[in-house]
Amino acid sequence: MTFFVRSTLATVTVLAWARKIGVCGLSHFVSVSTAHLNESGTMDLESMRKSYREDQEAFEENQLSSLDPIKQFTTWLQEAIDCPSIGEANAMCLATSTRDGRPSARIVLLKGVGQEGFRFFTNYDSRKGKELASNPWASLVFYWEPLNRQVRIEGQVEKVSEEESEHYFHSRPKCSQIGAAASQQSEVIPDRECLRKKNIELEQLYQDKEVPKPESWGGYTLKPDVIEFWQGQTNRLHDRIVFRHLRKGDSPLGPMTHRAEGDWVYQRLSP
Repeated sequence: MTFFVRSTLATVTVLAWARKIGVCGLSHFVSVSTAHLNESGTMDLESMRKSYREDQEAFEENQLSSLDPIKQFTTWLQEAIDCPSIGEANAMCLATSTRDGRPSARIVLLKGVGQEGFRFFTNYDSRKGKELASNPWASLVFYWEPLNRQVRIEGQVEKVSEEESEHYFHSRPKCSQIGAAASQQSEVIPDRECLRKKNIELEQLYQDKEVPKPESWGGYTLKPDVIEFWQGQTNRLHDRIVFRHLRKGDSPLGPMTHRAEGDWVYQRLSP
């Protein structure tokens, strides 16, 4: 594919030769897109549009690999891992919020998934760690663009055991362990040079020794209440199948709600 970029004070134009291409077994068209800068300097992106799947490639309920949403997720995750156009299939957007509802989001890496939930590791003193301490509800989003798929997950977060955090920390490359020890995540620093100096100091200190896991570093597990599977369609009639975990006191099932495995039910949502 050939791209041309032309910019002026008024217009930024990105042209792509429209042709049928195949990515991970899919076929779609890439169209011409033009972005305009208006007088106020705002970029107009209304004409940027991409074709997704066609209707015959719709994601139907009978195509679910399992009525267990965790197993369905691992099926999609494996297909994303197997897709050479996806660099980090386990990259996910983690959204957290303060107790009074001020949100923040960032990309982190999924490090484990099973019936207990979705596991990731970070610094407990970071912004996300402090927000999770005051408000344990969080959301994850996986977006696998070449497959035209995303998965959205909601639930409460709990810390993993200290033993599990220790095990994972020491399974990482030593340079990553030192990097975690050198960084007081989310704290203001004067410049990058102070990080370099701290990193060099710790490299020398632990050259022939094990790097101790910082007390403020460890893992979380998000225990899902909601898992939604989304697949894009060119006509924008996107497929959305959502699984919800039933709790005591939940309202009775309606006619469009279906039993899944365990305490899960599933529904199709309008796009």
